[in-house]
Amino acid sequence: MSLAHNRAAIPAQAGIGLRHPHLPAFLAAPQPAAWLEIHSENYLAPGGPRLAALERLRGDYPLSCHGVGLSLGSAEELDEAHLARLRALYDRLEPELVSEHLAWSTAPDGTFLADLLPLPYTDEALDIVAANVGRAQEALGRRLLVENPSTYLRFREADWDEAGFLSELVHRTGCGLLLDVNNLYVSAANGGDDPLAALERLPLAAVGEIHIAGHARVATPVGELLIDDHGSTVAEPVWALLRAVLARNGPRPVLVEWDTNIPELPVLLAEAARAEFHLWEVSDAAG
Repeated sequence: MSLAHNRAAIPAQAGIGLRHPHLPAFLAAPQPAAWLEIHSENYLAPGGPRLAALERLRGDYPLSCHGVGLSLGSAEELDEAHLARLRALYDRLEPELVSEHLAWSTAPDGTFLADLLPLPYTDEALDIVAANVGRAQEALGRRLLVENPSTYLRFREADWDEAGFLSELVHRTGCGLLLDVNNLYVSAANGGDDPLAALERLPLAAVGEIHIAGHARVATPVGELLIDDHGSTVAEPVWALLRAVLARNGPRPVLVEWDTNIPELPVLLAEAARAEFHLWEVSDAAG
């Protein structure tokens, strides 16, 4: 399969997720964000002021498009109409990176469940996801980055751990990895694992983008649970894990996600500035 090349690389700098409350500030004046990421499904309408505003910003900021509804883990075939809408959007915006989640979100009757649900890391699931990723890359004409999920339980039936599953998926499909460092930390903490050990086994050479975000701590009858809610500043252990990723893999584009309890723009930009500092440290050490 021949995939179209994106027109330019997003710089190995810190970007932010563009959220609607911050749009007026970006339209009014340049902001210190190296690049922007959007949720693709928010811009699927073929016109209107929201898309027009994004097209205006697209001339000033490199763009990544992060899909949340393709349901790569679904045992049903991918929604061809949804793929077509995504292709139209990506052809229009020409994003440098496109990504999707390793999750499923549609029921067999076509109902969209509005959540990113986990899948068992079995041989059967791997075959399904690989076929879906291959179909998506063919339909979109672009290489997908697949994001590692946050997990809160483990399936008894599993033929792979997460790192092995993702490595084989990259090998079979040629997709890339969107490494969500917060998800990596949350999953390891909830499972009682060492996130650095999990990091060592991931296909780091395939990482095209990194996400960081805040998480919540929730008390349950069986102990504390971390929830990937994107609603606060990045926790110190996640910053430490980001530094470990950058030390092993070199600078990559780093995206600060903040989707709930959205703060004023300066707060979000301050998180991006901190990420930029860690990227600078790695570049300076390598230079």
